[in-house]
Amino acid sequence: MLKRNKYLLIIVGVVLGAIAGFIYWEFWGCTNGCPIRSIWWRMTLWGAVMGGLIMSIVSDYLFRKTEEKN
Repeated sequence: MLKRNKYLLIIVGVVLGAIAGFIYWEFWGCTNGCPIRSIWWRMTLWGAVMGGLIMSIVSDYLFRKTEEKN
């Protein structure tokens, strides 16, 4: 059960990161000369990767604390 919740948190992080990447591209994206920020799908993919990595770190920390208490 805990493992499924851990992966659910990572998936939520990927989705939120993709949304944040797209919003970043829409409002602050570079129009020329920027290889990642100039194209919407690249920035969305970058945001998804970053969201997944950050949420992976957070979920490891949270579930390690939960396992230590048990």
